[in-house]
Amino acid sequence: MHIGQGLAIIDRIRDLTSDVRELTLRLLEPSELVFSPGQSLSFEVPTARGSKPAIRYYSLASPPNQPRRLVLLLSASEQGIGPNYLFTKKAGEKIPFGGPNGNFCLHDDGPRNILFVATGTGIAPFRSMLFSLFERPITKTVTLFWGLRSEQDIYYQHELDALARRHPNFSFHIALSRAQKNWSGAKGRVTQLVENIPVVDDLAVYVCGNKRMVMEVTDIIRQKGNCPLYREKYYDELERKCLS
Repeated sequence: MHIGQGLAIIDRIRDLTSDVRELTLRLLEPSELVFSPGQSLSFEVPTARGSKPAIRYYSLASPPNQPRRLVLLLSASEQGIGPNYLFTKKAGEKIPFGGPNGNFCLHDDGPRNILFVATGTGIAPFRSMLFSLFERPITKTVTLFWGLRSEQDIYYQHELDALARRHPNFSFHIALSRAQKNWSGAKGRVTQLVENIPVVDDLAVYVCGNKRMVMEVTDIIRQKGNCPLYREKYYDELERKCLS
């Protein structure tokens, strides 16, 4: 599907923190969207007068079993025109989109356990993947490492707690880089949690978030051993450019 071939209406806007907003889109055309967990929607964003619109991509935070109502996460702290444009939208507005886009999806890696590593709104594709994974019983261990700044930046914790209660093979760990003294969870950057993993031979690793974290986690995992590691295509292109 190309930009403009889909049309949705903004059904709900929910501020999850002071700078993270959840947008729920209700599909108009088509009435349902078939997608894989981890894929994204694309939007045309107006630029300077006379310039071509820019294309911006947002991972779907909702699972494929909700094909008529799609959830996106926006961060006000993200740089660029994309977030600012979508932040101006109001409930009831119609918005054209393209998609689904991308190959950052769940892969069949046999019995390998799964590790998700995210920062900020990089949690979006993993939320979709988690709900999709646990639609049916699975035996493999699934772990989420999520890096945020402070307690005020935490959201979706009740969802994650409920998922962990229902599925003992799922666990999540939130690392706060600016934690208060009474924070009982991990303190520091999420990369420290990855560094503490003893071996990666039985893992399939998925990484999404800020560029620095993704590249650092990639280096850490590769130094520890050989395992499948999945990132957005953008990071693979960036790494090839750096190595050339």
